[in-house]
Amino acid sequence: MNTVISVNVGLPREVPWQGKVVRTAVWKEPVAGRVMARRLNLAGDGQGDLAGHGGEHRAVMVYQLESYRHWQNHFQAADFPYGQFGENLTVDGLADTDVCIGDRYRIGGAMFEVTQPRVTCYRVGIRTGHADMPALLVSHQRPGFYLRVIEEGEIGAGDEIVKIAEGPERISVATINALLYLPDHPRETLERALRIPALSQGWQGSLRALLAAAEDSNAGPHATQAAAPQWPGFRPLKIVSTCNESDDVRSFVLGAPDGSPLPEALPGQYLVVRLRPPQAALPLVRNYSLSGPQGGGLYRISVKREAHGAASGYLHASMKAGDVLEASAPRGGFTLLAGTAPAVLLSAGIGITPVLAMLHALAKEASSSRQVWWVHGARNGKRHPFAAEAHRLLAALKTGKAFTAYSQPDADDRLGEQYDGAGRVDIPLLQRLDVPQDADFYLCGPAGFIDALTAGLKLWGVASANIHTEAFGPAAPMTPGIVNPDQEPPHAPEGQAGAGPGVTFTRSGLTVPWGDGYNSLLEFAEACSVPVRWACRAGVCHNCESALIGGEVRYSPDPLDPPADGNVLICCSTPVSEIQLDL
Repeated sequence: MNTVISVNVGLPREVPWQGKVVRTAVWKEPVAGRVMARRLNLAGDGQGDLAGHGGEHRAVMVYQLESYRHWQNHFQAADFPYGQFGENLTVDGLADTDVCIGDRYRIGGAMFEVTQPRVTCYRVGIRTGHADMPALLVSHQRPGFYLRVIEEGEIGAGDEIVKIAEGPERISVATINALLYLPDHPRETLERALRIPALSQGWQGSLRALLAAAEDSNAGPHATQAAAPQWPGFRPLKIVSTCNESDDVRSFVLGAPDGSPLPEALPGQYLVVRLRPPQAALPLVRNYSLSGPQGGGLYRISVKREAHGAASGYLHASMKAGDVLEASAPRGGFTLLAGTAPAVLLSAGIGITPVLAMLHALAKEASSSRQVWWVHGARNGKRHPFAAEAHRLLAALKTGKAFTAYSQPDADDRLGEQYDGAGRVDIPLLQRLDVPQDADFYLCGPAGFIDALTAGLKLWGVASANIHTEAFGPAAPMTPGIVNPDQEPPHAPEGQAGAGPGVTFTRSGLTVPWGDGYNSLLEFAEACSVPVRWACRAGVCHNCESALIGGEVRYSPDPLDPPADGNVLICCSTPVSEIQLDL
């Protein structure tokens, strides 16, 4: 008979961890008597991080008595107190291999539905005292699971757990968990899982991404790039020609020194360029989006000269046709999706470059009736690169529509010719242009532009899956549960410089020698205040997956599911040689 052994609750608290403060409710304690199960949680319970825990589909966490015994034997430890794994219900029975997503159970006066496995999270490692616990929960197939409250009511220790309905497709918690976190991602099982209405929205989104990746044998299931890079590290490329596109933007057309054609890039991808100015102590490594058309065996990058930009200043002032620079293979997952869905290309400033490459690709589809919107924001005519080129490409489209906004037009800028209106690109403008909400939106520009438009599109009702962004500079960090996360600009770590190989964070413009006192590249990046993204810190969730532009790393522990070719999981790796990370 399946039975509730203990009901456990706990409110968020702040705990010290690795020199930081973490807000967490993973500490759960058994309670006496009966407890009210409500839609969002049990009475007296709470969650410290609602982005990863809690909410209607993660209201109640369940963990099994048999798994307690397993871990006690594994760690050769004394009895763990109930609530040790952050669960609300410690139960006898309900094994992860037996319980299926969508199953419904009556417990006391309440009814529950199984919605998803546990989220892999570093905080269970803090609570248990084993940092690798998130990975162990997956590899030992003992994650536990979440319940949704279908009918509110009182529950308590000793209540019988009675199954009252079986979920469709009969896919167990253990199978769903392995489907996401372990290497095998069979398409048929993914499709079956996505037919389960009870499966939480977060897991549905992750499984859809897996299903899309299954169509590309070169792309990893959690990949941050569209396909494996065409070559490792850097290779020399010759500047074939240069051209001024505006007062502050200059294009550089690159080719192979021997004249052979370069591999074709996807529209929206970027190159990582390594420059060696004579006066610089270290090479300058920067990311530049490809701005030209596909094919032809050449690449074009277009560089805005920044006021104090060492790399952009060197390119503008010193690099000319015939010179050679070093470049990575085309990278990046901000690429134009195939299909017939309307495409809305939104850009500001130099963010025009990757979406211009997409416009080139769309203009080549001469027979396509795909709707295309081109919406660009510039300061004025002098700061408006590619105006004539974009106009020519739009004219080749059957259903192309365009709007250019100048935020500070000059007196000699011609309204109706050079630009269509004063101001900035925003949601009211898109609504006036009658842009369809079911389109795919591609956004590139300054961080504020992307953040404002992304939030506005979601409030307007655009699905998150239809919003595709590319930011210049570091991506937004994800540090779940950290109180007052680091806001400093990237810098060398405090203390004596390390003696290890150089680690370059390309988007942050920082190269520093590795120090042996760090357990992972993630810890090293944090010490450098480089923005990073993570959740499990144990090689499971792939939130930390980043492009490894060049160099070699070693893993400890090995990730449960390897990253895509050319990528690295920074939470469980250290450098073997000089490396360049897309961070």
